[in-house]
Amino acid sequence: MELRHLRYFVAVAEAENVSRAALKLHVSQPGLSRQIRDLEDEIGFQLFERSAKSLRLTGAGKVFLTEACAVLRRADEAVKTARAVATGGSGEIHVGYAPSLTVQILPQALRTFQGKFPNVRVALHDLSTEEMLSQLREGKLSVALMVRPPRKMSAGIVFEELARYPLGVAVAPKHPLAKSKSVALAQIAREPLIAYSRKDYPEYHAMLEKLFAPVGRVPRIAEEHDGITSVIAAVEAGRGFALVPSCVACMAGPRLKIIPLNPAGQPVPVGAAWRKESETDLVKNFIAAARPELQKK
Repeated sequence: MELRHLRYFVAVAEAENVSRAALKLHVSQPGLSRQIRDLEDEIGFQLFERSAKSLRLTGAGKVFLTEACAVLRRADEAVKTARAVATGGSGEIHVGYAPSLTVQILPQALRTFQGKFPNVRVALHDLSTEEMLSQLREGKLSVALMVRPPRKMSAGIVFEELARYPLGVAVAPKHPLAKSKSVALAQIAREPLIAYSRKDYPEYHAMLEKLFAPVGRVPRIAEEHDGITSVIAAVEAGRGFALVPSCVACMAGPRLKIIPLNPAGQPVPVGAAWRKESETDLVKNFIAAARPELQKK
């Protein structure tokens, strides 16, 4: 039994006439009659009571019609669902993100993506750089919004830059430098630095070393934290300063003052990371939604 047999049977049952059903299906009347008889032979019972002028469903035929319609509906739904997944219109996507770096990118990306693909569930995971890279490789994440990973950590990972943010000096509102228009590294080199955890954010510490190398000094790290929330709290409490990308201002608000560095130094590249072999249509569509040119439309 094939789906076409069920479609032919339903058409004949609804039309109560082989000629009209054949016309609707664009097949010959003798061919349609033969298909119905083949179906009856296969299932072992009659579907229709036939006379010279009429064609009526048997009791078994009425039950079979209900079930055949349900099967055809389910088959159509299966095709639609599978097609939606194949074209990125349905399903689930797991997105890792770094809160402090994606505070401007992620909300707009979600708004754009969900507007186009409302049937896709986006599961968000707040993770460190190390965790995101690990889970990308394990297939637990579909894509990650993060700082560009160091080359030695990015084997097998594709990275597309979406934004760049200049580094700034974050201090408490009452800090002596809070009213400065800019700050030089030499002014803060001996001040206590509130940093991200070296274990979870090795790229941040590599950036610090590179940043301070020209002034011949090593930053005095007073505390290490595993997330931006505790970094903001520590700086607000006056326990030191932090070096953060300018986008952190959106999270900190009036709790901190973020002052530009002079000279500015290299900006922080933030973007989307994923494994090429895991590049589904859902991943492509999410990355497209995160691109700045699309978010402005």
